[in-house]
Amino acid sequence: MGKSVKYRGQRDVLTWRRIWKYRWAYLMLLPALLYFFVFRVSAIAGMKLAFYDYKIVGENVFVGWKYFRMLFETPAFWNIIRNTLLISSIKLFLLFPFPVMFALMLNELGRCRFGKIIQVISYMPHFLSWVIIAGIWIDAFSRGGIVTSIMGVMGVEYKNLLVSKNAIIPILTASELWRSIGWDSIIYLSAILGISGELYDAAAIDGAGRWKMVTNIILPVLVMPMMTVLILNVGFIMSAGLDQILNFSNDAVLSRVDILDTYVYRIGLVNVQYSFATAASLFKSVIGTVLILITNGISKKLTGSGAW
Repeated sequence: MGKSVKYRGQRDVLTWRRIWKYRWAYLMLLPALLYFFVFRVSAIAGMKLAFYDYKIVGENVFVGWKYFRMLFETPAFWNIIRNTLLISSIKLFLLFPFPVMFALMLNELGRCRFGKIIQVISYMPHFLSWVIIAGIWIDAFSRGGIVTSIMGVMGVEYKNLLVSKNAIIPILTASELWRSIGWDSIIYLSAILGISGELYDAAAIDGAGRWKMVTNIILPVLVMPMMTVLILNVGFIMSAGLDQILNFSNDAVLSRVDILDTYVYRIGLVNVQYSFATAASLFKSVIGTVLILITNGISKKLTGSGAW
């Protein structure tokens, strides 16, 4: 017992010494921790509004599952869920391989100047807000825009694709890919650059070509970050991108792009139904948490690795 207490005391001392040694690195985490506790943890207390008839003035009356029943009985709810799952699934599964392939391409380009230029250019869209990105795409697809001009040269009659129900989801997918492919490739490129050069040398001596090195050295290293990113993204499958949808949507395509987040935005901020909006948000959060747990469990069984 005495040895155990002594060991814990020594371990605590070493921990605090390590924290003090890297105090400036820990200090850099402070803004992120403040953001997390102020805007994330404190918001959990507000989830109780889903079970109350919230009033700005007066007593809040407990109503139990009333607003959840209202949510499921709303005629437009299931169309909104369908739109949310469709758009999120396309972004999650269709776009998932592209950052990996882009990281492999950048790695093959090596340290040449052309590769560095492509890398920097690909990161830039990530730092643009969806307001700016939507403005760029709206201008490109407008009459006289670059896309419509190219289509005109090819003999295609002008049509504003941003008001086409059949074209709006592909446009959302393409704009998401354009914005995220460079930034999302960073984690994979970092993993690739962390591979020891001795492995490549040994493989070359054994007669392995470049393709064999990719499949037998690089891809196994990428499995862990790929599964981690996939698991975390599955948790956001009920969030199809509020900022993007708000900036690209219009009355002509609303039935195709009306998602759960835009629905919560309307009933919560526009219609001032806070309890109803909180119930919808809580439903989304619970589904996301359950999916993360399930996906992590499946990942551990199939690949032996997970997010935790």
